[in-house]
Amino acid sequence: MANAVKLHVKKGDTVLVLSGKDKGKQGKIVEALPKKAKVVVEGVNKVKRHSKPSQANPQGGIITKEAPMAASKVMVVCPACKKATRTKITVVAGVNARTCKKCGEVIDK
Repeated sequence: MANAVKLHVKKGDTVLVLSGKDKGKQGKIVEALPKKAKVVVEGVNKVKRHSKPSQANPQGGIITKEAPMAASKVMVVCPACKKATRTKITVVAGVNARTCKKCGEVIDK
């Protein structure tokens, strides 16, 4: 198994998709998977899965859900300036926090 990778995004961040079929879409990160260097973004990278009937889903059928995508394909959207931006680490009140490179606003609250 590969080692976990330090991701530049966290669960709950709003991100912009940079490439692929959903290029330009924005969504919130539902799940971060650092061991696979992937993230699951709400409403993006939807796939259809055929499921057999089970107790949880007695009907079975085709289920549409979000699939993981590479974390390198997303960029954080700054909550202050509403632009996709790279981040830098700054020390705020003795704690490391992610900061927007464009406006300088702290992303981690």
